[in-house]
Amino acid sequence: MSTPADKDKARDWDKELAEVDRLLAKLPHADPTLGRGHPQTHKPGSHGPAHGPQGQVPGGAASTPSATAVWIRVALATLVGLAMTQWPYSHACGINLFFYMLGAGAVVAGSIWSLFGTWRRRMALTHGLSIGLLVWGTTLLTSQVLQRVGPGTTAVWFCPEPPVTP
Repeated sequence: MSTPADKDKARDWDKELAEVDRLLAKLPHADPTLGRGHPQTHKPGSHGPAHGPQGQVPGGAASTPSATAVWIRVALATLVGLAMTQWPYSHACGINLFFYMLGAGAVVAGSIWSLFGTWRRRMALTHGLSIGLLVWGTTLLTSQVLQRVGPGTTAVWFCPEPPVTP
């Protein structure tokens, strides 16, 4: 009768670990140095991974936005957020209210868009600004919605039609 200790002695761990390394190397975005003590360089014409311009592997670090692109995202969302304070039309009801809420929604969407970029680039200052924009846009939206929902509200979504005079 064989015991588990006998089975472990009979195994060739080097072969099994080499098989694991081979399978891991087949995974997309696998580290080419996995299981080796040093990085290997691929010569042109070899059967290594396909590289794009500047030697980057497609889908790698190139998918992370640059710091300039993140700052532009945050600046655009901030400009829309500041412009909402200068809304030139009445937004008490009707189509003007819906356009106002669309603008406030754009502040929320822009802040979320910039939040993802600032998180990926680890940009703390701009991430904090994006969180502030998210709070500001959410405040603009909820201030309009809360006036119109719930018991005892007086604000309306659609403007009443003017009385017809004969």
